[in-house]
Amino acid sequence: MSVTTGGALPGGTYDVTVVGGGVVGTAIARELARLPLRTAVVEACDDVGEGTSKANTGILHTGFDAVPGSLESRLVREGQRRLAAYAAESGIPVEPLGALLVAWDEEQLAALPGLAEKAVRNGYRAARIVPAEEVRAREPELGPGALGALHVPGESVICPWTTTLAYATQAVRAGVDLHLGCRVTAVAPGDPGDPGDPHTLATSRGRLRTRYLVNAAGLYADDLDRLLGRDGFTVTPRRGQLIVFDKLARPLVRHILLPVPGALGKGVLVSPTVYGNVLLGPTAEDLDDRTATGSTADGLALLREKGRRILPALLEEEVTAVYAGLRAATEHDDYAISAYPAQRYVAVGGIRSTGLTASMAIAAHVVELLAEGGLDVTGAREPEPVRMPNLGEAFPRPYRDAERIAADPEYGRIVCHCERVTRGEIRDALAATVPPASLEGLRRRTRARGGRCQGFHCGAAVRALFEGARR
Repeated sequence: MSVTTGGALPGGTYDVTVVGGGVVGTAIARELARLPLRTAVVEACDDVGEGTSKANTGILHTGFDAVPGSLESRLVREGQRRLAAYAAESGIPVEPLGALLVAWDEEQLAALPGLAEKAVRNGYRAARIVPAEEVRAREPELGPGALGALHVPGESVICPWTTTLAYATQAVRAGVDLHLGCRVTAVAPGDPGDPGDPHTLATSRGRLRTRYLVNAAGLYADDLDRLLGRDGFTVTPRRGQLIVFDKLARPLVRHILLPVPGALGKGVLVSPTVYGNVLLGPTAEDLDDRTATGSTADGLALLREKGRRILPALLEEEVTAVYAGLRAATEHDDYAISAYPAQRYVAVGGIRSTGLTASMAIAAHVVELLAEGGLDVTGAREPEPVRMPNLGEAFPRPYRDAERIAADPEYGRIVCHCERVTRGEIRDALAATVPPASLEGLRRRTRARGGRCQGFHCGAAVRALFEGARR
């Protein structure tokens, strides 16, 4: 097992290589780690979860509003069950809040019965329509004019950063090689008629040979698909801008507040996060640039306009941060997961924001497709469990744990006061199985520099600890 960030790649031939180290790619790697195979993950960035996954809104979906009968519907439902159990076992923070799909006009109100029926067709039977009076009782700070809502009690919020990291950690500890900073530039496909003839991947760190190939490259999945001679989908980057409000805003909202969905997705929502903040967003802007993760004045103005109607008091609260992520939208209404058995290749494209919820089910589905293509999947065993550091505000944090501090005083020495992050937590993250390669990676592992001052007060101290560990 290894995590490599530079130098030449190891020789020999891998049984399976997964291209992409986001939440889906690492979930697939974790599933493959159950098998006695030589497996690798290659990721163009210097950390796992560095692309689309890091900007996920962090909702653990029930799948109530998916397209009935679609692959996405099935995998989201199955993935929700799997991930909820895995999160409890691994220490990934989850808060079951429930959601309210709020109708603001007569047209939206008329759409609620159809959405409730759609939920039933998706196997979710707990959703119910609630009148305006109950909506107001459930959410006293809601803006005026709400006519009713669909209550979906099973929706939760989860930490997307810890989820990706847990998958990667478990995979690496079970023997998977994780090659970071390793961009695939070309593929020489193996001979379809010769199962022993491997694919050869040209990468920014040299050549890699593999018998089976899984494409989980996110925003660049269509590029890799074409390198294999396929044209199954085209990725259109869909930017979602979000505003993060300070923890003092958290008492304003009790549920995930969803709009009635439109053609481009679920629309602008207001949601608590497991870190104690409140999110407003995302926008949905189709772009050509796959690197355009900057926020815009127009996008933020739109969010504020929408937020003022949903939760007026929220706009009076302090803004902690703004950010934007790109989702890998395609021309298909469903996940674009396709297997090419003769080519020993599986493409995993078009995985939208529900991919976090569906990740473990997607992984199991991909391994089934690999098996149908000839991969030997006998001898499976469960990997050793992992226990991740808790980033959730609703769960015990080290700075409040007297016994832990007594055993190791570093857990009582706060470095980042906004987020109450201790030297012990930073030390542990820097020495972890998959350590951060940047200060942003450290923030996703500890929340250091993620609070209202955005590192103004603790930035120098955090940087010193980070650079000291890398010497």
